[in-house]
Amino acid sequence: MRKADLIHVISEKTGIPKVDVLVTIETMLREVKNSLSHGENIYIRGFGSFIIKKRAAKVGRNIKKNVSVHIPAHFIPAFKPAKEFMHEVKSSPNIKEAPKVKDDNED
Repeated sequence: MRKADLIHVISEKTGIPKVDVLVTIETMLREVKNSLSHGENIYIRGFGSFIIKKRAAKVGRNIKKNVSVHIPAHFIPAFKPAKEFMHEVKSSPNIKEAPKVKDDNED
């Protein structure tokens, strides 16, 4: 499901115009990004948490040049689903296997 599909489904189920749903979703995503970029985690009860994780500094390799590269410590955004959310997905009879992710570079 893509964002356009999500907007369509929400609009159909709630009767809210698609433009209003789009603005709401865009605002929510913008606020999640802003909060995480300011170091604030977001907790949504029953759904999950958008959190910041710290990655330790490490030494990587550039295999083309065969040299070591220092990768400094940094922060990355992450999502941790709530227990109820995990249980609902695990117990769903509709999921048979992991969906194939379409690569944009595929023809």
